[in-house]
Amino acid sequence: MKKSILYFIAITTFFISCKDTTVVEKPIDASVPVTLTSIDTSGIESYIDLNATATYLVKNTIKANATGYLNSVNVATNDFVSNGTALFSIKTREAKILGNSVNKIDPTLNFGSAIRVRSNTNGIVTMVNVQQGDYVQDGDALVTINDTKSFAILLSLPYELKRYISVGQQLTVTLPDATSRIATVQKFSQTVDATSQTQNVVLKINGKQDIPENLIVKVRINKTSNSKTISLPKSAVLSDETETDFWVMKMINANTAIKVPIKKGIQTEDKIEILSPILTRDDKILLTGNYGVADTIKVKVIKNEL
Repeated sequence: MKKSILYFIAITTFFISCKDTTVVEKPIDASVPVTLTSIDTSGIESYIDLNATATYLVKNTIKANATGYLNSVNVATNDFVSNGTALFSIKTREAKILGNSVNKIDPTLNFGSAIRVRSNTNGIVTMVNVQQGDYVQDGDALVTINDTKSFAILLSLPYELKRYISVGQQLTVTLPDATSRIATVQKFSQTVDATSQTQNVVLKINGKQDIPENLIVKVRINKTSNSKTISLPKSAVLSDETETDFWVMKMINANTAIKVPIKKGIQTEDKIEILSPILTRDDKILLTGNYGVADTIKVKVIKNEL
């Protein structure tokens, strides 16, 4: 009897130990999380921003027209002066000596009168070299005046970009405070810098001139423009290491994307023109999750950028 019981226990233990203990694992989701975008038909421009400097092309130096003492100084730095304004008066040594004695006899002779030095232009005074009472000689530089009519934006243009600019063309000038002005191309210099191979271009600001001298601004030059085009965000377009072949990953159903070769056109900082194939607004293109994947992939859309 005892042997039968032991035999039964042994058989039961054997069958329990042989029970399948395999754990069934859940299948791994191999879908790539992606975001989507669609085409843009708002137009595209290719441009370049170049630095330029605000300057006065004509700087007039007013010189003494006689030798003597400065009897008066009627101008200071940053003053605006008009053509014909009396800036200085000079009294010669002879006028000082003879005038005081002769005028007592005949005041109509005017030997003691001072000689006026006048401005020959409308402009802004940038430097006054003398002060009242100074002794000056004929031809000494007294003051420098920037001719307001000569104010310009001077652009040093790389010669290879000359084909994008022409005389009379309107260009956008952006100031450091983010405000902008419109300027007209007035003329090109007749020489090119031997070292930098740049050519100076003179731009005239349209309307009121309120830009200080020596301010560095940016001039935008449009290289190409197309108002009727199809483009995609730059991150949606992929390429090989040599950047000779380009493609996008296009959705063909709710969870599958395939590689579609493209031919690109104009490229800007954030957009690329798609010349072929013809894409429509209904086409959904991978914006993220598209890098380093196979030609056909399973995807899981986590956000649409449409």
